[in-house]
Amino acid sequence: MSNPISRNAETRDLRNLEQETDNIYLSAIIISKRANQIAEKQKEELHNRLEPFINDSDNLEEIQENREQIEISMMYERMPKPTLMATQEFDDQKTYWRIPDAPEKPL
Repeated sequence: MSNPISRNAETRDLRNLEQETDNIYLSAIIISKRANQIAEKQKEELHNRLEPFINDSDNLEEIQENREQIEISMMYERMPKPTLMATQEFDDQKTYWRIPDAPEKPL
């Protein structure tokens, strides 16, 4: 069963992270790549949610829209960081990874 993802960094036993790959450096690369995927997805979601607020006119409604925009932005800021999310996914063995076949070396 997965643990809830904390917004705070926590100390982890490196031996647990290297169990699946037998190589701590490979585990770090896998977590890093997954964190980049999560960050890109969050960035795209945030952009899509803030897109309706983009306008060039100044009016009274803009103050209300700014509040909504700030609330959306704050919600994303309160979310756990992508690195923490990726590490938790990897620790819970929810990350799919593979090593591509190495190309054959010419003789």
